[in-house]
Amino acid sequence: MSARLDRDAAAPGPIITGFSGTGFRIGDHVFPDGLILTPEEARPWAAPTLEALEAGALADLLALDPAPEFLLLGTGATMRRPSSILVAALDARGIGIEPMDSRAAARAWGLLRAEGRWIVAALLPLG
Repeated sequence: MSARLDRDAAAPGPIITGFSGTGFRIGDHVFPDGLILTPEEARPWAAPTLEALEAGALADLLALDPAPEFLLLGTGATMRRPSSILVAALDARGIGIEPMDSRAAARAWGLLRAEGRWIVAALLPLG
């Protein structure tokens, strides 16, 4: 199953344009598993389970300069809460975390980037 999202032409950086199976589409490229997004790049992510997700798996995102305003965390097919340990680790760095299902996170990414927000995203697969 494949779906398309409308792209805001003014949105800078990588924008998710649709979904394919359990993955994400950016332009003509499909990321079949997890996806990491920064304002400047998109790359595949061998995502752990949400329960196993630790700040170390997001170290390169958290090390951006300037630091991101917050992390959009796509939790897969449904919205689930990340561990309190992960939330505390990000909070200690002054970075918020916004968990939501991965489809909602993909849509939020495009909207927030169109506003010029300096954010990052880690999206678990859809299925």
